[in-house]
Amino acid sequence: MKVLVVGGGPAGMSAALHACELGAQVTLLEADQVGGTSLNRGPAPVRTLARAARLARDWGSWTRFGLEGAPPVPNLAALQGNAARVARYAHERKHLAEHLRASGIDLVEGTGVVRFADDHAIQADDGHVWTADRVIIAVGGRAAALPVPGGELASTYDDLLTLKALPEHAVIIGGADTGCQIASILGDFGIRVTVFEATPALLASADPDVSAGMRSAFEARGLTIHTGTLVERLEKHASRITVTYRGPNGSDRVIGDAVFAAIGWPANIETLGLERAGVAAGRGGLVVDEYLRTNVEHIFAAGDVTGHYKLVQTARSEGRIAGRNAVLGPVQRADYEIIPTGSFTDPEYGQVGLTEPAAALNGEVVSAVARYDDLVRPVVDGRPDGFCKLLVDRSHRSVVGAHVLGEYSAEIVQVAAAMMAAGMTIEQIAGLSYAFPTVTEAIGMAAQNICRQLDLGGFPQVWSELDVSQEKTARLP
Repeated sequence: MKVLVVGGGPAGMSAALHACELGAQVTLLEADQVGGTSLNRGPAPVRTLARAARLARDWGSWTRFGLEGAPPVPNLAALQGNAARVARYAHERKHLAEHLRASGIDLVEGTGVVRFADDHAIQADDGHVWTADRVIIAVGGRAAALPVPGGELASTYDDLLTLKALPEHAVIIGGADTGCQIASILGDFGIRVTVFEATPALLASADPDVSAGMRSAFEARGLTIHTGTLVERLEKHASRITVTYRGPNGSDRVIGDAVFAAIGWPANIETLGLERAGVAAGRGGLVVDEYLRTNVEHIFAAGDVTGHYKLVQTARSEGRIAGRNAVLGPVQRADYEIIPTGSFTDPEYGQVGLTEPAAALNGEVVSAVARYDDLVRPVVDGRPDGFCKLLVDRSHRSVVGAHVLGEYSAEIVQVAAAMMAAGMTIEQIAGLSYAFPTVTEAIGMAAQNICRQLDLGGFPQVWSELDVSQEKTARLP
């Protein structure tokens, strides 16, 4: 069987490798260089900038630890050079292209734009045509353009790596995951930041406690946050950009040195010639069934192009499933129940499963919060602000959601995700021994709190929970 994979990001590479392992003859087409946005332009290099921003932030706590010295000064060219080094790492040290070819995959990089010639054939602009029995579309997505007058003046996530100078005042349009990460990086570098979000809450898809906590943390650092606010136009004045917006208190404007738009991530499907193959597209991307088949039975899709969850971990999973189903037929369904996510913002946040409002729609939920300042490790590290929140279905005593705000959030959420995947009950989680002193102890503390609420297992309060002062009971969440 011949399988043709279009797109060499995480989804496409996973699909190609899995189909090849199952005995298919696989060709992988990549418009530029394998690795996709996640390695070449997105999460890996940009999170390297975020790491530098975090180090710059940490100088503020030096005196608390008895350290003296001047604060570090960001060198933009060096920062971008280090981010580029990380982007090259996967190619120079991990030898991605060589690994794919050594696995038996016919890898074709630098194809440029390709499109369907018919439902079994893909054609490049130079006239080259590839044919296959099965096709897997994994062409990813891109930052959405800002649909207002002057929207072309706005930069995107990718442009962080090509800035010529750090701005004095940056305006971020979009307060979801990407917008908050841009705001956090620039804020840690000492830049004045203003964020506009159209919905009523920052991080609208997050648990309300995480959303509120992130806003409080941003504002405490001096970032200006406008929610329930629409940007109406951008205008260039000399080297600066005027942003006109309309919020709960009417219209106003703000002037920035740089504007970044982070309002969505549409699928790269406009140039695919879908009509020649008869493939249907919806608002979020290609329409697929639970087996990741499009409406054309032998054409599959995986990754951002499906519009499901635009995450590297989801793309890899969908790639494996699409590769398997393309070769063996519809044997495995895509499962999105347990998808841990984390963001390298300041503070970090992570989540898995349902938010508390969503969980409450499915039945009675018991929740508990373990505060970071009740743990030794965050206090030792000088980062005691944060919390771990668990949500448990009362009838089944299973964890249906975990939400963390603070240091090491993504790692804590990954532990919670493993517990959920293993089907552990809350009393089993509460009874585990956790390494001391670690931030992961927060999971055990929250689990024991829930067990006390449910009268399960006789878990007493531990010493770190015995502070019942008015100040503590008034804290959020």
